[in-house]
Amino acid sequence: MEALALAVAFALGLLFQQLRIPALVGYLAAGFAMQGLGFTGGALLEQAAHVGVLLLLFSVGLKLRLQSLIRPEAWAAGLLHLVITTALLGTALHALAGFDGRLAALLAVTLGFSSTVLAAKVLEEKKELRAFHGRVAIGILIVQDLVAVALLATLDAHPVSWFVLGLAALPLLRPLLWKMADHIGHDELFLLFGLLVGVVIGGMGFEKMGLSAELGALVMGMLLAGHPRAVELSGALWGLKEVLLIGFFVQIGVTGVLTLESLGVAALLCLALPLQAALFFVILVLFRLRARSAFLASLALATYSEFGLIVASLAVQRQWLAADWLVTLALALALSFALAAPLNRVAHWLYGRLEPWLRRFELQQEHPDEQPIRLGRAQVLIMGMGRVGSGAYDYFTEHDLRVVGLDSDPGKVEQNLRRGRRVLYADAEDPALWQQLDIEGVRAVVLAMPDFEAKRIATQQLRKRGYRGHIVATSNFPDEARALMEAGANHTANSFYEVGAGLASHICEDWAEKKAEDTPA
Repeated sequence: MEALALAVAFALGLLFQQLRIPALVGYLAAGFAMQGLGFTGGALLEQAAHVGVLLLLFSVGLKLRLQSLIRPEAWAAGLLHLVITTALLGTALHALAGFDGRLAALLAVTLGFSSTVLAAKVLEEKKELRAFHGRVAIGILIVQDLVAVALLATLDAHPVSWFVLGLAALPLLRPLLWKMADHIGHDELFLLFGLLVGVVIGGMGFEKMGLSAELGALVMGMLLAGHPRAVELSGALWGLKEVLLIGFFVQIGVTGVLTLESLGVAALLCLALPLQAALFFVILVLFRLRARSAFLASLALATYSEFGLIVASLAVQRQWLAADWLVTLALALALSFALAAPLNRVAHWLYGRLEPWLRRFELQQEHPDEQPIRLGRAQVLIMGMGRVGSGAYDYFTEHDLRVVGLDSDPGKVEQNLRRGRRVLYADAEDPALWQQLDIEGVRAVVLAMPDFEAKRIATQQLRKRGYRGHIVATSNFPDEARALMEAGANHTANSFYEVGAGLASHICEDWAEKKAEDTPA
């Protein structure tokens, strides 16, 4: 049956992808389809799903910075949202469903949690994990995970072992892990190193201490964050993580038994998700975020969490809750995924349509995610200051051109500033950036961001502003190159082709020089 589940997941994932809906919605549908055929899952599916989630959170940890968690828009906003949600939902469950106060509060706080897996997945797919709104969303999710661990410990769901005292030694483990990462090659041993740290030490290690395995994988990733090979390690784990995560989404679908009653209650619970997102938006705006950042972060958090199933299962075991509610919560979780995934895919388009109304809620003061308005006397603007962008920056400066770089990752901005480059924070997909940015005097724009959609939007916005200068963009595939040219780019460059052509040109130059030296005067 596992082989059939894999085939159905592929077929439905491909179908949904062709309909321009994220494939993970197809994987959820495959789970429901397999449940209808009598498939109830198994040890193999459960293990694959668990390891996939651990690898996802380990990869998220590799890209996180501790500074993003200690900011008030992460910890304070996350806790405030939980308090308000618990009060409102707890009152509703007590009044409408007849739960006693303790159980109503327990279910309310778990329904206030958002899915770390889905948020991390959609943000990673859009290359927005390290953008400002992505870091805010992940920071809030980590706060929720910490509350979840405390809640489980209170309920004695996972008795905490004395080994938990070993957490104090984690900072001492960091230099050892960094040293190992320095001396491991680029083959399968590097991949095995990632599995050892994320799944074995992080997942199983924390589980043995009575803590959340998911939290352990995230923490171990954070210990390696900032290492020069952290991005390479995340890339090495990418394919394995993506395949195993299919098991997680199929398992969610398999968990729910589709009955009209349970589906109706789950649908009613999903009606509360827009209110949850609206509450996140209001709170984040009150913490001085711009409307755009607050909207994108809120949309990523507008789901129910897998943790709700864990708490509901515990409540059923203790006979606090009827078993039917476990099925209902599983369906609500699956429906929230099916709704949130396609909405997050068009999040930037949605904001563009709602921007005039949403910006009315912004506070009239400086925002922590403020973007530049002036570029000084820059002649060249580079969007995306990774390896390609920084290489282009250095080339232009060597040829005495005035250059400024923009990037949506504050970590990259800091790194480039330390190296003497003039780089500012900005998000190319933000329409407000192009409306306010003074590009007079800029003769050329280089679009070196990793995300294709960001490059397409930037090109369109520049031409819409009436920019007549040169626009050059990187591309990975022919269809992307065509779309960028149609949007208004003057030239596109395939990174791999350009590297190959560059190597060949060096050889030709060397041969030409040698021939000139050997030719008699």
